[in-house]
Amino acid sequence: MNTRVNHHIRASEVRVVGAEGENLGVLPLSEALQRAEDLGLDLIEISPNATPPVAKIMEYGKFQYEQQKKRREMKAKSHITETKSVQVKIGTGEHDMQLKARKAAEWLGDGHRVKVDLFLWGRYKYMEFPFLKERLERFLKLIPAEYKLADPIAKSPKGLATVLEKASSK
Repeated sequence: MNTRVNHHIRASEVRVVGAEGENLGVLPLSEALQRAEDLGLDLIEISPNATPPVAKIMEYGKFQYEQQKKRREMKAKSHITETKSVQVKIGTGEHDMQLKARKAAEWLGDGHRVKVDLFLWGRYKYMEFPFLKERLERFLKLIPAEYKLADPIAKSPKGLATVLEKASSK
């Protein structure tokens, strides 16, 4: 996004905001440029899509600094949550399950969602649902973090699956 400054502004007239934030009204571009020049400042197009476009009289370096500061604050506030996946099988050993459970707890701590898949292949797909559900719940009990089920345990293309979220602490 390029900000137009001084003689790069294309509009014939602009709504001008003064150096102290006061509204100077709609002025012809030449007069607005003259006022900015008299103060030794720049005329910066703030809102090019408005009718007429809004321009502010201020130092361009200060304007850039403020924009950069706003972008940094926005970036700090935004947190992207991903859905991480953990896959366990019927025959997964106890130690491996504990490692995967700790990893899932770490991801939950970071604020991510965790999808837990009980992967079934071959004959395992045709086992009783309560038995398979109990196997998945056994893994969920190993997770050393507070969580809540975002999706209930249900059949999925791979076998059984559920999605966990960090429990909201009150």
